[in-house]
Amino acid sequence: MMTIELTDNRIEIEMAGSDELSLDMMFDWLERMPVPEGYKAEIVEGNIFMSPQRANHWHIILDLVMQLNARYPKERIMSDVRFDFPGELNGFASDVIALREGAETDDEERRRYQDIEFVAEVISRRTAHNDYGPKKDTYALAGVPVYLIVDPYLGQCHLYTAPEDGTYRVGPAIKFGDPVDLTDTVVGLTLETADFGRE
Repeated sequence: MMTIELTDNRIEIEMAGSDELSLDMMFDWLERMPVPEGYKAEIVEGNIFMSPQRANHWHIILDLVMQLNARYPKERIMSDVRFDFPGELNGFASDVIALREGAETDDEERRRYQDIEFVAEVISRRTAHNDYGPKKDTYALAGVPVYLIVDPYLGQCHLYTAPEDGTYRVGPAIKFGDPVDLTDTVVGLTLETADFGRE
């Protein structure tokens, strides 16, 4: 059991001796924290990361969602929604997720990572290592068919497809302004990047 006390603007967490930390416990803790408005929180390999949402970040996410809507109805596109992934304590709130037709919820009414066809992450400076490292590895292990990293600092996208044995096939970097061709993937469309802003 975990108890959380807010005293003198501090958060004190106390774990009972034998209880193991779980994603539900960690997210419960996050809900009780005074997380600043406009911050996104997720758990990567048991570590909590919070990053501010910037205007350009959101505009790229919105652009992706609008383009994906040509193929996916709105109820199959999500942003910043918790998904629990394989591995130890991986609860991601991905920037953009597109789900397959017939996607289901689990026993706790959560969406299942097994139904994800596409994930996009728009990187932030402080958490970029997660998107290029443990999150990429976790998405590949989970069998997510298409993973797109949008990097506004470098002005380019990185496309990862066809996961096999926990590893993606990696394509060349795609400069902002050039299309991201997903026509030969389950997504089945081309994403335009001309309006993606750089930082």
